[in-house]
Amino acid sequence: MMKYIYLNLKRFDVPVALGGVNRGDIETWARRIIAGTASICQYKEAEFAAFFPEAHLMAAVGAARDAGSPMHIGCQSVYREDVAPGVNFGAYTSNRPARAMVALGVDYALIGHCEERRDKQGLLAQAGATDTATINRILNGQVRCAISAGLQVLYCIGETSDEQPRRFDVLAEQLALGLASLDLSGEDRGRVAIAYEPVWAIGPGKTPPDAAYIREIAQFIKSQLPEVPVVYGGGLKSDNAAMLAGISEIDGGLIALTRFSGEIGFYPDEYLEIVRLYLGI
Repeated sequence: MMKYIYLNLKRFDVPVALGGVNRGDIETWARRIIAGTASICQYKEAEFAAFFPEAHLMAAVGAARDAGSPMHIGCQSVYREDVAPGVNFGAYTSNRPARAMVALGVDYALIGHCEERRDKQGLLAQAGATDTATINRILNGQVRCAISAGLQVLYCIGETSDEQPRRFDVLAEQLALGLASLDLSGEDRGRVAIAYEPVWAIGPGKTPPDAAYIREIAQFIKSQLPEVPVVYGGGLKSDNAAMLAGISEIDGGLIALTRFSGEIGFYPDEYLEIVRLYLGI
């Protein structure tokens, strides 16, 4: 069965001195990640994608081309509108049109991450709105723009602590509205993967869900979308790789930080070790 390993390099372009967690050069990282991934791709039933901040996409794309790597390069979401010949040339100041990302050479987009959802919720709250359906409809526009431009999509869903008692209703809405009008068993088949984020469990000092909880959620998602792969978006890391690998309903994971104590951050060699642990190679 195909496995999907995603790498979310959000904020890793910010040096430690400026409040970030980048302890190295992003271009050097891109080449090390991609070369290292190529070295473990004898495991043919795995797909890899790394989501870079857009300012550094070209370095990553160049590294992938130089190495002939199977690593896909992705961007951090796209705007809900896009350029079109004779209609709009892309005057979306501060936003990221999907076709602009295609022009940079990427082929994946990460959409609906819990931080993106929280940002949109905050904007709506300023206007006195609390309707989560609106957020899912906005994300649906982003998903459709990405797919129309030819990008693959990793679509994130998940429940907060307040939503946990009614989590299945929350997740069902996120799936139904966020992926509305897509034909995931027909022409759009293979274009979307789902990342489940237990938002209530993400962050320092919080207790992550156990295997039974994750399996139950994955089973529910697959009951709604049987053709779509489901990965764990709460953080694939060294101490949960074996557990997640043992859940047949989970098809992969999303890696962010590789080190959560000491010099917190992302380390390419530790990323490769997490991949090996998960894939059992």
